Amino acid sequence: MNGEFHVISNGTLSFHEIAVIAKSIHTCVDFIHIREKHKSTKELYEGIILLLTNGVPSEKLIINDRLDIALLTGVSRIQLGYISADVQVVKEKFPHMHIGCSVHSYAEAVCAEQKGADSVMYGHIFKTKSKQGIPPRGGQEIEKIVNSLSIPIIAVGGITPENTEEVLQTGVGGIAVMSGIFTSCNALHTAEEYRKVLQKQVRKHGQIL
Repeated sequence: MNGEFHVISNGTLSFHEIAVIAKSIHTCVDFIHIREKHKSTKELYEGIILLLTNGVPSEKLIINDRLDIALLTGVSRIQLGYISADVQVVKEKFPHMHIGCSVHSYAEAVCAEQKGADSVMYGHIFKTKSKQGIPPRGGQEIEKIVNSLSIPIIAVGGITPENTEEVLQTGVGGIAVMSGIFTSCNALHTAEEYRKVLQKQVRKHGQIL
């Protein structure tokens, strides 16, 4: 168990607001995903530069979908989804980049690994406001994915400090949180609560986070 802690922007904040939160929490998390589907290319580019100039390390940033923005800003991790360019094509053209792939089933996860994805993000595990009306997938299928893939699996969707331990018991490599951090009135405190649970579980498995 690596106990990775991923935080995902929620698409509702300005980049100045994102930068304030990211600056406060980046030492407490492993990766910050920039998932801003409705922002323009100019906004995304300038926003990433703002994060970097505010001291958020490039190696902690993951850009959702936008390969062009990652290349322009020197960010080496991207997260692809079903509307993105094909994982295999991106990996063949840019083998130096870490390619994460968002999946929603066992079959999608297996396919992503076969195409060269370096990690997959699977969800949603629990009921969440961002997936209104869509039943949560729970932990049963994610255990099957964990047991079948050799790349890290990150769980996402409705994960709280209270249920993090339950998620980690499936054997996933880490968790991802969106609204739990970016809508918190005290993002750093909330991030620290997640980190405490992650550290506890990692220590149980004989590793140090």
